[in-house]
Amino acid sequence: MPSRTPSSAKPKPLSDNDLEQISTEIAAGRPPMVWFTAAAVGVTEGRSGKVVSLGDPSDGDFLQVRPTGSKDVLSFGPIEVTLTKPPRDKPAPTAPKTAPEPKTTPEPKEVPVPTAASQTTSEKRAAESAAGTANKPAAEAKPAAASRTPAPAKAAKAPAARKAKAAEVVVTINGTADGEWTVDVTSGKKRTARAVPVAGTAIAQAAKLLNPEVAEVVEGLLETVRGAQEAKVQQLQAELEQARKLLEELSD
Repeated sequence: MPSRTPSSAKPKPLSDNDLEQISTEIAAGRPPMVWFTAAAVGVTEGRSGKVVSLGDPSDGDFLQVRPTGSKDVLSFGPIEVTLTKPPRDKPAPTAPKTAPEPKTTPEPKEVPVPTAASQTTSEKRAAESAAGTANKPAAEAKPAAASRTPAPAKAAKAPAARKAKAAEVVVTINGTADGEWTVDVTSGKKRTARAVPVAGTAIAQAAKLLNPEVAEVVEGLLETVRGAQEAKVQQLQAELEQARKLLEELSD
């Protein structure tokens, strides 16, 4: 009878007490160990990692975790990690071997000894059978049945290894009329960088290395920002000149 292995309990999401415990250990300089659940995207279930910092819970993925064996720090939500270490699967016990049944030797049967009369009759029948076989043509002889060798079973095809799907990376560049530029980076469903400030010169240099159509759009935005800043400078210069004249009139 095949053995039954009990299924492991489904891990619970992190509670407020768990998050408070994680925050305390991080403050004490001891990043706590967590394990990824089936809800984690891009990471194998059961893999471990350490929580290096906690962000704003309103962001959703506010736990900054470094998976074991990796140098990258990724963002995860409270349902994607657990403080409970998953149990290891135990091998099913093998069925005990039954002892082979002892072989019994059949008892010898008694063979009756033929009498003289029966010996004579048997000899006559054997002679007649031999004579009849000699008179039959060779064509009537039945050919021996050819032995049939079963065809070898086809080897089962090994299942193809599943290829790990690489996470998609999306880089978003945001610009304002005041010349402020920021960059957002999203890896799969995780936002790894948000509103990182970038200089306008870096945006201009990166645009020149991209597709000409993309470079043309970025250059147009930069030109608009330049025009707005030049207009702002002229306005400030006019206000400064007016203030100087007022100050001279008050000094007379």
